[in-house]
Amino acid sequence: MQMGDAELLRKARRDPDAFRQFYELHALRLRAWLRRATDSTEVANDLTAETFAQALVSLKRFRGSDDEQAAAWLYGIARNLLSQYWRQQRVETSARERLRMPVRDYGAYDEAVELADAEGLTPALHAALATLGDHERQALDLRVVEGLPFDEVAERLAVASPAARMRVTRALRTLRARLAGAA
Repeated sequence: MQMGDAELLRKARRDPDAFRQFYELHALRLRAWLRRATDSTEVANDLTAETFAQALVSLKRFRGSDDEQAAAWLYGIARNLLSQYWRQQRVETSARERLRMPVRDYGAYDEAVELADAEGLTPALHAALATLGDHERQALDLRVVEGLPFDEVAERLAVASPAARMRVTRALRTLRARLAGAA
């Protein structure tokens, strides 16, 4: 049985694996929320990492008793960091305007370059995926595409959690080897 968020946070004070599980349950959703709030993948990645770093060092301050309070605690940390980010942006914008410095948005360019690189790898990725066995491809899809925790991947595949991890690891190793030359 999977532990709830509040229980994971309490256990994480002594067990790093519990914090890893909490991270895996919330990182993608939190990152997506921050991406929408900032309209920047790079900023969302940074804020997500900082949110979990702050949560890790603040575990002893978590006093919640249920999963909703655990999620609210995490998103409260994220909201505070997001507020700091926007304050810093206002200060930088004000300084830039006083100095009459132009604003340059490199984010859109960076995302376009990443997209072009990814599109260039698409045929090689499809070919590499075709070499995977059904078990590895299903495990990879559940873990990477759907973002499910390993316990849920294992449950859906009707295997033990270590077997699910091994399937994903094997699939990623195979893809990495096949794509090494394509990049």
